[in-house]
Amino acid sequence: MARTPGHGEHRRTAGAGRGGAAGAARAGKGGGTGTGKGASVARGGKGGAERGRTSAPRAEPPRYRGKSESRSQASGRRPHGAGSRAATGEGRSSHERASRDHPPAPALPDRVDISVLDRSVRAELRSLPKASADFIAAHLVMAGTVLDSDPQLALAHAHAARSRGARVAAVREAVGIAAYHAQEWAEALAELRAARRISGNATVLPMIADAERALGRPDRALRALDDPAVPRLDPETRAELLIVAAGARRDLGQVDAALTVLARGGLDRDRPRPGAVRLWYAYADALAELGRTEEAAAWFAASAGLDPDGDTDAAERAAALL
Repeated sequence: MARTPGHGEHRRTAGAGRGGAAGAARAGKGGGTGTGKGASVARGGKGGAERGRTSAPRAEPPRYRGKSESRSQASGRRPHGAGSRAATGEGRSSHERASRDHPPAPALPDRVDISVLDRSVRAELRSLPKASADFIAAHLVMAGTVLDSDPQLALAHAHAARSRGARVAAVREAVGIAAYHAQEWAEALAELRAARRISGNATVLPMIADAERALGRPDRALRALDDPAVPRLDPETRAELLIVAAGARRDLGQVDAALTVLARGGLDRDRPRPGAVRLWYAYADALAELGRTEEAAAWFAASAGLDPDGDTDAAERAAALL
């Protein structure tokens, strides 16, 4: 039976900071909805994601976004939209779509506080004329502000920023993050790869791998684990990449292999590593798929024990299996 895809979510493009996970612009010093460090996430949890609807990467919140966590699951199932025409990139290239499909830049509010952008983003924009830098910064802030509530509008703002800053890594990453949220997988993949080529930032790897999954290419997603930069990833981003890779194994029907991948992220309940909440959730979900109900319930409970705010629905999943 085909798995119901989940909605993946990442974080850095306009704001995660070079040491964070994958994302774009951290926009609000108090607003927005970032995702913290890490990488794959399924929008679900208490907010209403039914079983099986989880996403993959969750990377560092975009540098144009706020800092609060969004509720999410992490079973590692394929992202929403996988296999659709938009997901497969059928038809026009991303550049053709950019020139033909993208409407004029969306309107900006009278005042946009560009000081909320991550310092590293502002530093990248200093190489541009002030008028262009301010224009880009304002659209990056707005992209981060609406990223969760209206991903298509966020993508339109990101496109506007790219129109004047296509050689800026933070801008390309912002477009990639917004496209990822909008389930424009081919564009997300192209933009995140471009951002990495420009900056060398590897924290986008979980999102790149998850976009490959959404495009129906789990084998390519698995190649991300062999990237030479993986050992240098921060622990939470590495955990997110393992979640995505395990999801790719499940896409291939290799659930036992998925468990092996997840075990690399650490299964010591007495010494949980960064990212253990989501990684253990994914481990429990895979166990449940194999019919190992008691073990699955125990790992859902372990995940819930590290999730006092209830950002996932691990507690409910554990209770349902008992």
